[in-house]
Amino acid sequence: MEPVRPEFVPDPDASRAEMEALQREVAAAAVWEDDFDFAAERVSARGDSTLAEAADDSTERPLVAGVDQAFLEDRAVSVVVVRRGDEVVERAHAVTDLEIPYIPGLLSFREGGPILAAFAELDADPDLVVFDGSGRIHFRQAGLATHLGATLDVPSVGVAKGLLCGAPDDDLDERPEGWRTPIRADDSVENAADGTVIGHALQSRQYDTRPVVNPIYVSPGHRVAVGTAADLVERLCDGYKLPEPTRLADAYADDVKAEYA
Repeated sequence: MEPVRPEFVPDPDASRAEMEALQREVAAAAVWEDDFDFAAERVSARGDSTLAEAADDSTERPLVAGVDQAFLEDRAVSVVVVRRGDEVVERAHAVTDLEIPYIPGLLSFREGGPILAAFAELDADPDLVVFDGSGRIHFRQAGLATHLGATLDVPSVGVAKGLLCGAPDDDLDERPEGWRTPIRADDSVENAADGTVIGHALQSRQYDTRPVVNPIYVSPGHRVAVGTAADLVERLCDGYKLPEPTRLADAYADDVKAEYA
């Protein structure tokens, strides 16, 4: 799978000003409305999901890819795991050098090239890609899921463990499983009117007793609407905190890392 918009491929040698300028171009080109061919009701973590069975059985389940990374000193182990329902149909990986350190808001310039190298090894053409990182919840509305989603022109969603920017409508402490609240743009988010919903905090799992599970932060990457992004991720979590595609990618990244280590 190769970039459809090669001009968006992140360049780690660019200056910070050039990186931020490219992110603004990516955000301007990104589509935050549903623009995909699959039936959203067919997306699930399990093959026997009631949610999936609610759709027309003649509609094939979409290919959903999870993306994650592990690290070996100054190298990235980038992986893509593609599933149809609960069946893994392909796994691909790449081990590449990391050329710059982590800089908040510029993650795609550190990790984007290595992830694209893993996609280059992939034969499948995913219908949806779930990234371990932010999408529209980003200072310039161009987090990893948006930047690479637009580069590949693939429907994509970002799932982050922490909130990079924006403000939740409600307090996030000790919420029940299934609860969600909008994340709205504030003065930390460029080119979005204050109050614009750019994602959701989603309580994908919660225990009845301690320890308390924190929510995840879901935002559209490209070609997915903000509400749909949260709906899809909730279907994919299957009782876990993180969606199954990225959980499997995380495990595969650890396996590949162990081989190289």
